[in-house]
Amino acid sequence: MLIIGTSGFSFPDWVGPFYPPGTARNAMFAYYTRHFSMVELDYTYYRMPEEKTMASLGARAPKNFMFCVKTYREMTHELPSDSETRNALFASFSKALRPLVEGGKLGCVLVQFPWSFRKSDASRSYLEYVREQLSQFPVVVEFRNSEWADAETIAFLDRLNLSFCCVDEPRLKGLFPPMAAVAGEIGYVRFHGRNAAKWWKQDFPGERYDYLYSDEELQEWVPKIKQISAGSRNTFVLFNNCHAGKAARNAKTMAQILGLSTGTEVQGGLF
Repeated sequence: MLIIGTSGFSFPDWVGPFYPPGTARNAMFAYYTRHFSMVELDYTYYRMPEEKTMASLGARAPKNFMFCVKTYREMTHELPSDSETRNALFASFSKALRPLVEGGKLGCVLVQFPWSFRKSDASRSYLEYVREQLSQFPVVVEFRNSEWADAETIAFLDRLNLSFCCVDEPRLKGLFPPMAAVAGEIGYVRFHGRNAAKWWKQDFPGERYDYLYSDEELQEWVPKIKQISAGSRNTFVLFNNCHAGKAARNAKTMAQILGLSTGTEVQGGLF
């Protein structure tokens, strides 16, 4: 099964490019679910999700809608020094996701590490810890540092039943390349855009992801996505180039290229 969506949905600058003019923030989710059958929740990186919020989103979503939830930043980027605090963070995060699990709407948990998460024994040990703490969920791991771009990493993740996040992002030295691979049960692709000039330093929030893919650039991923889908139980393709609704536009185009519906009336598709 292959499902396409975007990384988030609640953006003021999507009003006009995607949402009809005058759309209120509290009406965005209902409109989004008529156009896409999944969403990646990224606000959970900035603040710990709450069980009541996840329950509300799950209840408002159509029957076959899926959520992928990104882990809170203190679980990946700002790690507490003591194990008791770390354990409590993972416990709180896991508890918040229970309504989505019980409703059959959790696609996976996304664990995205920063560029500073280098390939080392300590990092591999932390990945083992993550797998242990999130043992009840399907988990996808995203790396930013190119040191992890090898077959050894894929094999390591597969042994832990951690899935691998393929990325499309600027071709900058040290940044993860656009490799296609599968580990665990889930195929996952994130399109971040190719705004190389603003990747490391931005003039305004979100400028890093201010990029609209051409049809030709999307076509580059078609054989890769087919390869990933063939080796996965479920494959999720997410567009994170969210500035000014460009993610929604590219997600719709990619669905057309692949011959898929993005709406909840038809769930993804099979190759």
